[in-house]
Amino acid sequence: MVDLELSYCAAMELAQRIRSREISPVEVMENCLERIGKVNPKLNCFCFVYADDAMESARKAEQGVMAGQVLGPAHGVPVAIKDVTPTKGKTTTRGSKVYEHWIPDHDALIVKRFAAAGAIMIGKTTTPEFAYDGFTQSPLWGVTRNPWNPDHTPGGSSGGSGAAVACGCVPWAEGTDMGGSVRIPASYCGIVGLKPSLGRIPMDILPTVFDNISHFGPLTRSIGDANLFMNIASGPDERDIMSLPDKLEFPLPADTHINDLKLAMSMDLGFYAVDPEVEQCVRSAAERLSAKGATVEEVELSWSRDINDAWVEYWGVYLDVCFTQDLDRWRGQMDPNVVSLIESGRQMDAVSLKRIEVLRTKQWHQLCNLFDKYDALLCPTMTRPAPPVGFSDSDFQTSREDGRYQGLDMTSPFNFVGQCPALSVPAGFSKDELPIGLQVVGHRYDDLTVMRIGAALESVRPWAHRRPQLEATS
Repeated sequence: MVDLELSYCAAMELAQRIRSREISPVEVMENCLERIGKVNPKLNCFCFVYADDAMESARKAEQGVMAGQVLGPAHGVPVAIKDVTPTKGKTTTRGSKVYEHWIPDHDALIVKRFAAAGAIMIGKTTTPEFAYDGFTQSPLWGVTRNPWNPDHTPGGSSGGSGAAVACGCVPWAEGTDMGGSVRIPASYCGIVGLKPSLGRIPMDILPTVFDNISHFGPLTRSIGDANLFMNIASGPDERDIMSLPDKLEFPLPADTHINDLKLAMSMDLGFYAVDPEVEQCVRSAAERLSAKGATVEEVELSWSRDINDAWVEYWGVYLDVCFTQDLDRWRGQMDPNVVSLIESGRQMDAVSLKRIEVLRTKQWHQLCNLFDKYDALLCPTMTRPAPPVGFSDSDFQTSREDGRYQGLDMTSPFNFVGQCPALSVPAGFSKDELPIGLQVVGHRYDDLTVMRIGAALESVRPWAHRRPQLEATS
């Protein structure tokens, strides 16, 4: 029998209960594995589960507790790793048949850091091919589903991680974010997702160390767990030339004081078509922050969908650089959208790619003008609640007759200004009981302020007690 109270226990609380010998790492791991066994056939959030290895590590963790060893901050706590992140001796497919049998000979740095903190990798979570889409579905692993309604997507590309956390399989999971791939599933699954400032967590899984839109980030059910994740994963490393030289300590427990903050709010960033239910939830959340003591003022940004179109072009170039060597042999077994993006990337000349920097600069300067007056920007994470499975981002990249852009995510513009931290926190639910997220974007490298805003909202509008209706059938 799955103990649901234990399934939804926070990582911080689990670590404390393990340290105090109130609960055993073996107990925790057995419960997680049983939970995964019940829900994974319905949701497809894990592509690999390492039951035997995880249980062996849990037994060793228990021995460490009983022997009075010095324990790490996540000793005995299960963690899930996204299936784009290399894990030594464990298959990493990147959601693609191209890498179906690839077994890395090394761990990514973030995997090493969680192991050093005492966390136990329980499995790898599903991702679309090469983490390209906001819907988690791939030719290799099929469709991943939303715990709140399995007919809908959990988002992507860290959709497996988001679904696994939201349905209580694990207290936290690792994700990657190049255009919203942490924040999108956080919003659609009703949990917390952070794109930290560029370089806050070293990125060592790409063929280039000069990429400036890529981030690791946490998916958790609380701000406190996200802060603990950051304390474990962040800090400089020479392998990533972009990594920040100083380690930032995230407060535990999270700081909720926001009386001193002046916040801007833009409902559409100047060009998005936003669903009325999303707008209502975001405005309500902003009102709660105002009642908590922050000053919230609505502002206008004059951005345009050119930003999103440029990001898609940039993404195509990235995919071409990283995976073009596989295209000719594997084309027929790859996602057609990935093939199309790679081929478009091949067509871009160097001057056109460089011109994207001019657009990014204009975007950045407008945000600078706003940040001259405000401590952070509030906006929706996604323009609408989670769509049904079976679609792709490309199905929504159109404009209405009035010029409003109908794209789903409001996240990718903030990867183009990647030094800015961006957080998605639950803001409410649609009439169909699908989660809606609020996005908080901060000044360059000011991760603590965005987390403080998230914690303040969490304190006045708690969300961790909400559980998907999947519970009734699991």
